[in-house]
Amino acid sequence: MEVRPGYKQTEVGAIPEKWEVKPLGKLSEFVTSGSRGWAKHYSDTGPVFVRSQNIRDGRLDFTDQQCVTPPAGSEGNRTRLNRHDLLITITGNSVGNVAWVERDLREAYISQHIGLVRLSEPSLAEYVCLFLSPGSPGNRQIWASQTGQSKPGLNLKNLQDFWVALPSPPERCAIATTLRDVDALLDTLGRLIAKKRDLQQGAMQELLTGAKRLAGFDGDWNVKQLGGVASFHKGRGLAKSDLDPFGLEPCIHYGELFTKYPASIRDVIGRTNNQAGVFRSVANDVLMPTSDVTPNGLGTASCILQNDVILGGDILVIRSDRNLVDGSFLSYVIRLLRAQVMQLVTGTTVYHLYGTDLKQFTFSMPSIEEQNAIVRIIDDMAEDVAALEEESAKVRQLKQGLMHELLTGKTRLVSHEASHA
Repeated sequence: MEVRPGYKQTEVGAIPEKWEVKPLGKLSEFVTSGSRGWAKHYSDTGPVFVRSQNIRDGRLDFTDQQCVTPPAGSEGNRTRLNRHDLLITITGNSVGNVAWVERDLREAYISQHIGLVRLSEPSLAEYVCLFLSPGSPGNRQIWASQTGQSKPGLNLKNLQDFWVALPSPPERCAIATTLRDVDALLDTLGRLIAKKRDLQQGAMQELLTGAKRLAGFDGDWNVKQLGGVASFHKGRGLAKSDLDPFGLEPCIHYGELFTKYPASIRDVIGRTNNQAGVFRSVANDVLMPTSDVTPNGLGTASCILQNDVILGGDILVIRSDRNLVDGSFLSYVIRLLRAQVMQLVTGTTVYHLYGTDLKQFTFSMPSIEEQNAIVRIIDDMAEDVAALEEESAKVRQLKQGLMHELLTGKTRLVSHEASHA
């Protein structure tokens, strides 16, 4: 493979000629992992116990925190964390996630699912973490090391053999600072999204129950059972193999309702060319998935605002008079009153939701004019959240591109001469 001038081919691909490449074992004082049996030491207070779920996006995340009373002696000493330690998940579905200990945790220990790399030069920790993190050039080694294995996993020899491309200290610092700035932007967006979601949830709680009324509306709300204001239908067919991004017909597969669609569906993502025996939407229909391996997803409801969209099997279609019921209002109410829906779900290994049961769903309903006004407010808030989520996704894509450019030296942040002065 031809390499452009000023670059060389290495174990991690083409990098600048003056960069070094070293195995992680050569950069480390020691490499170890946690041991089994820590569950019996769990406690409500005390030192933090770092598990694989605490290693996310290059950082330690203690949203789900567990404490331990560590065993005395060498086992506790071996698995105790120091500041600047590098952590890599080595078993399970999260193999290859990487984080570094940015601050002093006072006292913390690792589980058996985590590999600990104590670097000889602590200042390398942030850069090495970036180089090996998912989405980075170095992370490909982690997946390559598992080729042919029936069960994902890494051993300590794997960790020691991972190669790291090393620019000069000034360039390492510049790379880490740039990517840290992107992370700071993502954190800001994340906090703003969380705040907007909380505001939307609060507005839904007040407006959809009548606890707060909009100006100009003061009529009574009527308590209704869903069976009294709607009819129930089922989608038909539409296997995953029928989906075609270049198809002529818009369609919705039931699996898309769990993650891809909001309470009001304006734009349909799916396409198909299969028109045999299909069931088509009427604008204002409310769609719900009717089966799942867990019950929680069955509390999802979305209003389709278009006619003639093909609706796949396992979609429950709730059809009502749009002059009486705003489908988006009903979708928001169902999502808000998820606990009531859960009481109507049946099944043990696979869970189901049937129209005959959902007829019993009870809710309070204002005039159609007030429903429309409430939906406009909540939809606007939902669109604000969606716009921020889209911006965050774009920044994440930018970060992935930056990681590839900077960690391979394709784009340089300092002059070649200054980086090796």
